[in-house]
Amino acid sequence: MADAGVAPDLHVLADAVAAAAREAAAMAMSRWRTDFARTEKSDGSPVCEVDLDVDRMLHARLSALLPQAGWLSEETADNPERLSTSYVWVVDPIDGTRDYIRGRSGWCVSVALVEAGRVVIAVLDAPARGEVWRAVAGGGTTLNGASVQAGDRAEIVGARVPADALPKADRDLTAVEKPNSIALRMAMVADDRADLVATLRWGNEWDIAAAALVAEEAGASITDALGRPLVFNKPKPRAFGVLTSTRGIHAAAVERLAGRAQAMIH
Repeated sequence: MADAGVAPDLHVLADAVAAAAREAAAMAMSRWRTDFARTEKSDGSPVCEVDLDVDRMLHARLSALLPQAGWLSEETADNPERLSTSYVWVVDPIDGTRDYIRGRSGWCVSVALVEAGRVVIAVLDAPARGEVWRAVAGGGTTLNGASVQAGDRAEIVGARVPADALPKADRDLTAVEKPNSIALRMAMVADDRADLVATLRWGNEWDIAAAALVAEEAGASITDALGRPLVFNKPKPRAFGVLTSTRGIHAAAVERLAGRAQAMIH
């Protein structure tokens, strides 16, 4: 679709990316709540054969769209050649595998295109929820084709947080629905269904890359758990936590979590 050495038209490319994600989501949806092989990785995280099949399909489709781009995916062995490319696809074929395996709806296909460390195209396709999120750098965020905006909450007390249960220190917050997919939780901030999403552990770039642009282009603030900017396609493609919130409470959220984050990172 795009010639090597020629900068792609991001809006045109985003349409093709969304089509590839839609095909991947349909593939996953057709096998959701059926009998398929599933195992655990060495770190205890689940993986199923559908993850691997979707990954292969997306690799073929996306590589054809932008042959010069590198590849970083949860389900593919890392290739350091990605570090020398201007563009890299950052993909989680099924984000929220636990919900997928359990027959719950909180999963999605996550596709991001990164240029020079920042996400420029993002698609989250969550067929079990009937949600398709799209964002292009500088072009805003849409949900099912309609523009969305993060909320304007400026007071952290009462902030809506996707959570099964809130820890004692955060009982002044408000728990709302929590899909297993971290990408979908971050996207909930983008359309004002949540005000704050935070994790305090090392996580992988493919979990958050697409959702970071979805939230940012909707007007939310996104950093790591310590309040530092996120950069993608690093040699070690990880970040210490993610903090996505309305702009008005981001500083307060960083301050609230600082002690906990520092204790866990050391």
